[in-house]
Amino acid sequence: LSGHLAHTGDTLWYQNLHKPLFTPPAWIFSVIWPILYIMMGIVLGKIIRLNNSSLRLLFVIQFTCNIIWSYIFFKLHRIDIALADITILWGALIALIIQSHRYKTIFSLLLPYLLWISFALILNYEIYYRTFKSALQDSKKSFLNYIFHILLAFIFIANNP
Repeated sequence: LSGHLAHTGDTLWYQNLHKPLFTPPAWIFSVIWPILYIMMGIVLGKIIRLNNSSLRLLFVIQFTCNIIWSYIFFKLHRIDIALADITILWGALIALIIQSHRYKTIFSLLLPYLLWISFALILNYEIYYRTFKSALQDSKKSFLNYIFHILLAFIFIANNP
């Protein structure tokens, strides 16, 4: 969906990026994303029925970041802003999972999505690092620090609805 909105595909720009060896082939994305979107649709339905404003807000934050990531990355070619976006998505998703721990179905349906987003975050970072590594110093350490602070912020939000 988000890829379609950004008119993504195997663009020359993407093909020429310095991607890590663990970058999956393009067809994997077209298999995994529809499954994850179906799972997210089920989660959203359950959240709406619960009438929980905290869960709804976190779902909207992560979903908005999800939708705009492809546009930022593929259309604007802003790997750095896409990295910030997916980090916010990741943090909001972790907060959503923490807050939904009492709801077994929601919690269970979000775990595969968290795994995929975690992988996508690492992939986005690796592309960012490989593209800008000459301009970056000690960036692996600073990236982990960056992730740690985002995670702390969203854990705080999750524990203080």
